[in-house]
Amino acid sequence: MAVPLLLSAQQARPYRVGVVFPGGSYSRAIDGLRDGLKELGMEQGRHFVLDERDVKGDLAAVGPAAKGLEQAKVDLIYSIATSVTQAVKQATRDTPIVFYAGSDPVAFGLVESFARPGGRLTGVHGRFTDLTAKRLQLLKEIVPNLHRVLVFYNPANPAAQQSMSIAREAARMLGLQLLERQVASVDALRVALHALKAGDADALCYVADAMINSQSQLVIDTALAKALPAMFATPENAAGGALASYGVSYYAFGRHCARQVQRVLQGARPADLPVEQIDRLHFAINLRSARALRLTVPASVLAMADQVIE
Repeated sequence: MAVPLLLSAQQARPYRVGVVFPGGSYSRAIDGLRDGLKELGMEQGRHFVLDERDVKGDLAAVGPAAKGLEQAKVDLIYSIATSVTQAVKQATRDTPIVFYAGSDPVAFGLVESFARPGGRLTGVHGRFTDLTAKRLQLLKEIVPNLHRVLVFYNPANPAAQQSMSIAREAARMLGLQLLERQVASVDALRVALHALKAGDADALCYVADAMINSQSQLVIDTALAKALPAMFATPENAAGGALASYGVSYYAFGRHCARQVQRVLQGARPADLPVEQIDRLHFAINLRSARALRLTVPASVLAMADQVIE
């Protein structure tokens, strides 16, 4: 991104980029995309415009949103999250798609391979689903007397199903009991959170689910109010009050997607653009939340952290 893109002064109109995202903290990926394109010499309003569709955690709303964008003849759709991208792909026929996917895009049918996507989709893959076991392990190290871990997920989300499979095996290895709460909608999640009582679990851990993550701040605030340590995925989650997070910032993913978006807008075929991967991970601990929870984070864990929020 160090070399700015020199755009032709003859560009007849700004490129129209449709954006479909689950809402909540995922909006940081849009901020990253916008800043990444700016670094490439593309100014919002002059060289591109964003048509954002926030489905607010409702996967059923993704298809109509994507169809509307294709009918409006956007030049490209930027889709955020694996489950969202699956629905965008199914709902559209011709529009190029650049995605961020937290689960394996080959396994979930988004592309044929990382090196040669082979269709009208390409993008960036970040290891969110694969990190489920590591998050449980870190949570156990932060809270040594941990036994019962609460998890919320949408059983209709294939990425969540995969994440739960990983979580169950990790819990078995760590000697933990998973308290599974299936919630098929944002409303169901709100009801389940409202019914949660202090002492119902020892901690809460995020599993890969776009709907849950779109409501991450609500989940984190509820966990703190119920004296539950919460492990989430992004540095933004830790800054928002989660006890800890392990993963990559959505902002970083969005910024990384900018190069792919720029190339497709200028005529490159997604089929020929390899899916890129981000493997640099970020472990953050929020000591303010730890104090509020009356937890002492072991020095050995603090030494592993990339960021400690005082």
